[in-house]
Amino acid sequence: MMKIGTIYGVAALLIALGQPAQARITPADYGNVGVTLSPGAAAPAAAVVTDENGQRHALGDLVSRPTVLVFADYTCRTLCGPIVAFVASALQQSGLQAGAQYRLLVVGIDPKDGPKTAATMRQKYLGDDAALGAAAKFVTADAATVAALTGALGYRYYYDADDDQYVHPAAAYVLSAKGKVVRLLTGIGLSGADMRLALVEASQGRIGTLRDRVRLLCSHFDPVHGAYDVAVSRMLAATGLVTMLALGGGIGALVLMGRRHSA
Repeated sequence: MMKIGTIYGVAALLIALGQPAQARITPADYGNVGVTLSPGAAAPAAAVVTDENGQRHALGDLVSRPTVLVFADYTCRTLCGPIVAFVASALQQSGLQAGAQYRLLVVGIDPKDGPKTAATMRQKYLGDDAALGAAAKFVTADAATVAALTGALGYRYYYDADDDQYVHPAAAYVLSAKGKVVRLLTGIGLSGADMRLALVEASQGRIGTLRDRVRLLCSHFDPVHGAYDVAVSRMLAATGLVTMLALGGGIGALVLMGRRHSA
């Protein structure tokens, strides 16, 4: 199992710091907040959720292509809304086509929330991008379904009953069309480039360009920071291989030319 804590724990702490002072949250509660991904983790396709229009869907029907999934508390007064905005901005900056190449799925973790609160967050933070809006769903679910979803994706949060708020990780799951977790990105400081690479990876190269696939080969995903880093050694190895092939081809051409002249 892969435990992911540092950046997501910090994000959870930032969310918690915005809570009123009277909330009785202990250090142990903070310590239990985070994400632990099991090998092969996937969103349960049979889980039934309700969208912002009151329509019910099986999760598998909503995740039919590479999808970015974000958990949120729709009545959160601190960072939940901005995190959704960060993810939406990174998707817009990715240069990929909303709907045709990816979807956005925001899942409410508070079973008391319904379509109205989901629609309110959508309207406030998603912006006026029509294409992204058509590719996005903000859904709610009952307590058992929320537990099944968060449990399957290793998402651990804490409910502060004193203030009726949730302390939770700031994370964006990038899922394949079959619902399998491909990457886990930090929900804060997301870049369009990281989002693009993660979605290209989730599609197994079916979307994006040849340049994107080369960048993936020359990149290393850092699970602690939830971002891609250029793997210099890979770049050097690839450059060295290209150089060797070029030199080999040049030497071969010279040998052939020499043979022709001697003949």
